[in-house]
Order: sequence, then structure tokens, then C-alpha cells
Amino acid sequence: MPAADPKPSTPAAADGTQPGAPDVAGRRWVEHVATVPPADAYPGVDELLAAFRALAARHPERVTERRIGTSGLGEPLLCFSVRADTTATPRTIDSPRSPDPDDTAPHYVVVGGVHPNEPVGAVTALHLATALCEDPSLRGHFGGEWHVVPCVDPDGARLNEGWFRSPTDKRLYGRHFYRPAGDKQVEWTFPFAYRDAYFDRVLPETFALMRLIDATRPRFLTTLHNCEAGGVYYYLSSPAPELYPVLEAIPAAAGIPLATGEPEAAHTPRHAPAVYGCIDMRDAYDHLDGLGADAAAEIAGSSSAAYAARYGTFYFVTEVPHWSHPEADDGTPLPRRHADVIRERAASLRATGLLLGGLLDRALPHLTLRTPFLAAVRAFVPSLVTAADLETNRAAELPDRPATVADRYACLHSAHSCRIRFGGMLLRALAAEITAGTAGPVVRACHAELLAVYEGWEAEADPVTGEPIPVATLAGVQYAALLAAADHARTAAGTAEGDRT
Repeated sequence: MPAADPKPSTPAAADGTQPGAPDVAGRRWVEHVATVPPADAYPGVDELLAAFRALAARHPERVTERRIGTSGLGEPLLCFSVRADTTATPRTIDSPRSPDPDDTAPHYVVVGGVHPNEPVGAVTALHLATALCEDPSLRGHFGGEWHVVPCVDPDGARLNEGWFRSPTDKRLYGRHFYRPAGDKQVEWTFPFAYRDAYFDRVLPETFALMRLIDATRPRFLTTLHNCEAGGVYYYLSSPAPELYPVLEAIPAAAGIPLATGEPEAAHTPRHAPAVYGCIDMRDAYDHLDGLGADAAAEIAGSSSAAYAARYGTFYFVTEVPHWSHPEADDGTPLPRRHADVIRERAASLRATGLLLGGLLDRALPHLTLRTPFLAAVRAFVPSLVTAADLETNRAAELPDRPATVADRYACLHSAHSCRIRFGGMLLRALAAEITAGTAGPVVRACHAELLAVYEGWEAEADPVTGEPIPVATLAGVQYAALLAAADHARTAAGTAEGDRT
């Protein structure tokens, strides 16, 4: 997708605001960026749930704790509901509710930890729940009931806790990184049927969210995500032009750029700089099919956005980066073509996939521990070569235009990210055998060889990744944007097309 052009300077209006700046209501939400208390670390699962339970104990008349399901490893999945009106009957989440024309109170659903390597939402969710309990004007403005799931994938989150305590340490991040394969991710395992694709292997965590969405029929739904490096970007289930100025102003207030270069999903519609429509698996299928891929084999399930669409829910995501880089929002044209930077990324993905794949093939017959890290790399590593083929095919069909600095940055960073993420998980899989005392000579040799390569990858990725952003700043941006989007949903009629899956 074309990146944004450099922003020209424009004269201020009589009230001092810039053309296109947020209105008075929008500026109100921008001010919330600075309200999150300082934090040096992300909470682990136990610490996070303890903080929510302490909040519920302080406000028993307003907060209700409920179990909505059970994780794959048997851990309770909890939801904390905060009511604006304490005389209202709390929403029952045990079964779907029937439409009630007299029930006009809005319901808002906020879900943290849908990807276990994305912990910013834990801080955001706790701050939101605390503010709703302590600020009567905030409760009164939104009304209704907020349903906050602090962490919907505790099993996966625990496998990232090794870097949660030092979130600015890039080396620690890569070596303690974990993300499950696509068909084991909560966000991408909702039921899906389209053309030759059919998915019904719903995870227990996903099923818990399905029941929560069915029970509340939310006016607003956000799943709390964060990216790795660069700038801020957003996903919306339907266009909302009145939101775009405030979504631009919120990261600007925090000194974080937007991510206006090559998007992470090329098939998503672009509504404004760094503002996209939701990643739709039907569009993804058609996109992959058009590039010559076996789309049904590449796609798992659908998303929470698609599932909630049947209720006219406005779905919203803010992606905030752990590390900031000014090139993420630099629209300066380069003396190179857009297709060329796509091909360069494809070449890097191919080289990474072949190297990691070779090590994995050598080690696999000698591995005895079926760890989550091994399961993840067995899915991700082959996909790198497939992705390289598809990117090469896509580059051949792109319009002939110059690449921007932001395009080049997005492609370069994403290639480094694949090295750090998937190489780090393969290191963890091999190291688990060494720690357990089950590693033979081949496994030890593969680990040593990968470690030497990986240290070089870490050094090369460091300047591309950028500078760390304080935890409170990231959560503040996500919190302010969440409130602005929820306010839009509060006043806008449900206009979603409805779920076609």
C-alpha cells in the first residue's frame, strides 16, 4: 500500500488548532495518554490477576469476577466486569442472551493477552479497570458495563515472563520470546468457512471469548495488541473518519511516530495513514490464492472481529511498538522502487527459513522433548520460505512507484523480527534438551551453530529496532485510543455487515 506523503506544514486556525486536529471531545481523550502510572516492567500472570482481585476487593459493589473458561493447561480464565450503575443486575456470562429491546445499556469488552508476547495490554487493562472504578465521570460518560479479560492466554504468557521484568533488553526479549503457531493463537482460531477453507478446531480460550461475546453482544470490542518496533497503527472494523484526527494526535502527544510504511497485511484496506480495516480471512484467502498459494492450507481460523460482527460490534485495535524508530513515519521517496524493497525482504526471509530449516531438520530426529517452542518453530520456519515465494510473486504485480523510507524500514525490520523471533524459539527448543540432560552430540552441535549465527543477528537488528519506549507511555497511548474508539462506538449505530463465516 502506498505510504503517506510527508506532512506539509499548515496554518493554525483561530483557536490555535491545526486543520484536521481532534475536536474538543477528541482532545479530551488525548489528555489520557499521560494518566498511566510509571512502570519498569510488565506484570506476570499471577501478579496481574492478583492486582485485578485486589481492585475487586476494594470495589465489591462495582466489580464482579467471573470465570469464563479454562486454558489448555487447566488454568481458570477470568473476566472482571465493572458496572456504571451498581443497582443494575450484573450481566450473566454463562449463556448467550436473547435480544432485549428494553436493554439499551452498552457493553464493552476488552481482552488482554490474545498474543502472549504482547504484554502492553496487561498494563492498559488494569489501568482502565482502575479508572472506571475510581472516576465517576468516566463511568457516567460511557454507562453500561465493561467486561475486562486481563489475560486470555496465561499458558503462553508464562513462557514470555523471562523478559517481562526487563522489557527494554532486546537480547532478553529474543531469547525468552514465545508465540504459538497460527492455529494455536486465540485471536486466529474462531470458526471459519470460506471457499475451500474450513476451520473448527476452536481452542478452549477462543471458545471462552465466543461465549463472552455471545452473552454480552458488545457495542465495542478491543483485543489488546502491541507490535515490536517502529510506530503506532490501528485496525477498525468499519471506517470512522471522525476518529482519525484523534488517532493521529494520541501517539504524537507521546512522541511516538505512526507506522506509515509497508503494512503487515498487504490485503487490508487503508483508511488513513496507519489506520486500516480489520484483517479479514476471506480477503486473506483471495489475496493468497491470487499469488498462487494453497490458501486453504495457509489459513487457520477467523478473528474475534469477524465473530463479533454478527452483533454490529465496533472492533478496534491499537498496535503500539516496544521500540520507536523515526523512519517508521518517513514518507520521503527513495531512488529505489517499492517492488525492490519487497524483493529484498523476500530474499532475507528465504535465507532465514533455509538456515533455520536446515538446523531443525538435523536436530529433529534427536529431540525427545515436544516443547511449545518446538511446535511453534515447526510451523513458522517452513512458512518463511513460502512467504518469500509469495512476496516475490507480489512484487511482480506492484504498481511502479518509489519506495519510501518508511517502506524500507518496515520491510527491513520485519525481516530482522523473523530472525529474532523464530531463531530465539529454536534456541529455546534446543536448550530445553540440554537443560534436561537429553541432548546428544547432534543437538548440542546445532545449538552451538545457531547461537553463533543468532548473536550476529542480534547485533544487526539492534539499530533497526530503535529506542525503547516507557511501559506507561505505551499503555497510555493504547488506553487513550481505546477510550476514543469506545466513545465512537457508544454513539454510533451498529453498522457492521455481519459475520459471513
